[in-house]
Amino acid sequence: MTKNILSTTKAPGAIGPYSQGVEIGGFVYTSGQLGLNPETGQFGEGVAEQTRYSLSNVRAILEAAGTTLDQVVKTTVFLKDMNDFAAMNEVYGSFFAEPYPARSAVEVARLPKDGLVEIEVIAVKK
Repeated sequence: MTKNILSTTKAPGAIGPYSQGVEIGGFVYTSGQLGLNPETGQFGEGVAEQTRYSLSNVRAILEAAGTTLDQVVKTTVFLKDMNDFAAMNEVYGSFFAEPYPARSAVEVARLPKDGLVEIEVIAVKK
């Protein structure tokens, strides 16, 4: 199987030794995306805006692979504070339609750059 490394300027660049995403075996795996504005490199204000940026960044990586959010089968959401779950979930719901992908959501002690949310996905290639 050939591993295709994904990269787009429409999402923030990797801040370490990893790829924005990898396509292999008919699946696309994105690295966790923080809630950063890809144009400014700055975080959105609050968890809702950071969730919006995070999922927009995920969408850009999926588009670079030739697939869409509709093809996502699994998401993992990392939250700095589980009290932000409702605000994250409201924005999250605006990006996905039924049938929804499987999802895990966990609270973590700290995220890179002290972000409030980070989201990664697994999608099938169209």
